[in-house]
Amino acid sequence: MERAAKRELVSTLNDVFNTTSVVVVAHYAGLTVADMQKLRAQMKQAGATVKVAKNRLAKIALEGTDVASISGLMKGPTLIAYSSDPVAAAKVAVDFAKGNDKLVILGGAMGATALNVDGVKALATLPSLDELRGTLIGLIQAPATKIAQLSTAPAAKLARVFGAYAKTGEAA
Repeated sequence: MERAAKRELVSTLNDVFNTTSVVVVAHYAGLTVADMQKLRAQMKQAGATVKVAKNRLAKIALEGTDVASISGLMKGPTLIAYSSDPVAAAKVAVDFAKGNDKLVILGGAMGATALNVDGVKALATLPSLDELRGTLIGLIQAPATKIAQLSTAPAAKLARVFGAYAKTGEAA
């Protein structure tokens, strides 16, 4: 790899580390090309990205970023999974590691907070940003729906009462 390409990779990784909210580091030794493609596809579908970079270049890119705490994990054949959604990369990595024992999660970082393996697994159990938004919208809409039901319910009850009186008046 030429120096210019290395500089480009370091600056790209530095931008990634500065802009993403979560980074997961894992060993991928023994993964086949098909497995790696499957992992990349799953990450892409969830809105996350997987990158394999030289550890030395990744450590240089980590300097001065919030996620610099993961530089100690950069030993051996490592891959970096990252996403802007705080849960997406961790969720896909943990799910993939459950089905494939060759992917070993080492840890990660969420902002300035370093995460160990258990931290990444706990992060993976949280609902995604889209799920949280859906829940929040449902909670906001629920009171409005109930108010609408309450405001129409008395009118419907009155109509039924008047209808019952009208029927008894006709029968009499």
